[in-house]
Amino acid sequence: MTSHALSVSLNEQQQKVVAKTEGAVLVLAGAGAGKTKTITHRIQHLIHKGVDPTQILAVTFTNKSAKEMRERVDTLLQDDPTINRPLSITERPFVSTFHALGVSIIKRNATLLNLPRHFSIFDRSESLKAVKDAIKELSLDPKQYEPQKFLSLISRKKGDGLSVNFYQNEATENYLDRLLLSVWQKYEATLTKEKALDFDDLLLKTKNLLVQNEEVRTYYQNLWQYIHIDEYQDTNKVQYEIAKILAEKHKNICVVGDIDQSIYSWRGADFKNIMRFEKDYPHCVTILLEENYRSTKTILTVANTVIEKNTLRKEKNLFTHNEEGEKIRLHGAYDEKAEALYVAEKIQESINNGVDAKEIAVLYRANFQSRNIEEAMIAYAIPYQVLGVRFFERKEVRDLLCYLRLSFNPESQSDLKRVLNTPPRGIGKTTLLKILAGQEESLPPKMRASLIEFKNLLHRIKAFALEHPLSETINFIILESGLKESIEGNDLDGEERLLNMYELISVASKYDAFPREEAVDLFLTDSSLASDQDDLKEEKTGVRLMTIHASKGLEFDIVFITGLEEDLFPHARPDGGKKNIEESEEERRLFYVALTRARKKLYLTYASVRTIFGNRSINMPSSFLDSIAAQYLESEYSDDNFHGKVIYLED
Repeated sequence: MTSHALSVSLNEQQQKVVAKTEGAVLVLAGAGAGKTKTITHRIQHLIHKGVDPTQILAVTFTNKSAKEMRERVDTLLQDDPTINRPLSITERPFVSTFHALGVSIIKRNATLLNLPRHFSIFDRSESLKAVKDAIKELSLDPKQYEPQKFLSLISRKKGDGLSVNFYQNEATENYLDRLLLSVWQKYEATLTKEKALDFDDLLLKTKNLLVQNEEVRTYYQNLWQYIHIDEYQDTNKVQYEIAKILAEKHKNICVVGDIDQSIYSWRGADFKNIMRFEKDYPHCVTILLEENYRSTKTILTVANTVIEKNTLRKEKNLFTHNEEGEKIRLHGAYDEKAEALYVAEKIQESINNGVDAKEIAVLYRANFQSRNIEEAMIAYAIPYQVLGVRFFERKEVRDLLCYLRLSFNPESQSDLKRVLNTPPRGIGKTTLLKILAGQEESLPPKMRASLIEFKNLLHRIKAFALEHPLSETINFIILESGLKESIEGNDLDGEERLLNMYELISVASKYDAFPREEAVDLFLTDSSLASDQDDLKEEKTGVRLMTIHASKGLEFDIVFITGLEEDLFPHARPDGGKKNIEESEEERRLFYVALTRARKKLYLTYASVRTIFGNRSINMPSSFLDSIAAQYLESEYSDDNFHGKVIYLED
């Protein structure tokens, strides 16, 4: 690639990132600064220099961003006249999420971990159920000892690199420490019995494998000689160590991050990993990407003013050549219902003025806020889509996935429990317990016959899957399992559930080009690792409703940030205590992320009165609003007597 070719599409700082291919590179990229474009052009440039594409690794955090990066790389390579042919799947750079990377490494080395190639991956709900069962086994009440809290603690320990055996040595005689250890041990026993891993294991097992097995470590260090890590501020301890190990031999590693967008400390992310990078690689080159291509000057100025109040950050100042743009609209409502109606009214105005509904997003700090907003959307007949109701978590979709997974991993008891009597086969709880305990011979003849028929079904599913495209296999399961017949008889939601099942066939068709068993592998892995953002249907219209955390990495023409009240956003600590500086600054970073999702227009709203979990309280506007100069705002207020009308306080 010539320097002229670079200058056409990249700015000067982006060109520096692309050109610096050897050694360690730290890229501090602000919101909307074109980091994906920069990484993909860097990958293309490496291939121009003669690097084998298979020696290039790029890792990011969401399936959506990995898919986008993969597609952009493919497009760049396809449009490149110096590459004479399209690259096959096995010839392309490896672009994935951290979890998918872990799955790939573990599957290749499954026997070393005493796992089958088709091991199961527990999603959050399956892990939660296993923890709840562990609590019950200890004769404890799950209502008093909340499974969610135990699972979060276990997840945090694994994210810090601890296995249950190591924790056993660290746990004190403190009652809660010993209790966590007991729950964790039983949870791990369930995973082992079912030949399953949870999300955290996908990272921890990978890291341990790389540390403990020199042959495996050497193989991957030689395989991936040029490494790219996106969203580096979101890495936890284990992800940080995986990246460091893989880059240890060649030290050609380019990481891209932004401390100002670090908002995931609650799940173990540590923005200080960016600081550590310069210590790990003392000769690294640091490059700033500060030109924003997304937002108006007004939005960017406000975002800069908000975030510069944080002290735990690396100094940078985003700028843009975009237009000045409209002022930010600040609206104070009487209560949450009036706030929601105001949002719906303004959305309706925008749609009437030609804005595509899917280019509008409503953001909130906590999920409970969505209910009133949804009701207002319905009242105004505005199409909308809520992130958080995942396609792969719908009952009928999970049933189909369980049939497929169980046919390849018969030891998955959680899958067996789910579908053995779905649709009903007359197998009761007592019979199920005997089957799980390996006491099939004690079953009555009729029950044994039903079980044999079920096992034959699983054998037929696997045999069919190994001979036919994956989409046909899903259709085979729908028909042969009896699920279609049982759902068709349900007048309440039968049609919608059938449509979801047929949608799964469409999803599966994307894997039809792969070899049969590999297609099953990839499909089950991708469905297990699916996130909220994967449910965003780009082809479907509708306003997007989501938490600010879920909006990370997305952008919209018009953004509403709702619930800007003290103790809601910024959020108060659950225990009512005072936040430390790191907690306070993360809340401010979350506001910064919300602001920088908007391209053209921003609405900020708050309610003077809000009912939260049955308690009605009077609220102060968020302290974040104090950071925004009046010259950038259009402020207004509506009270309970002015539904649909606003009173302008200043222009």
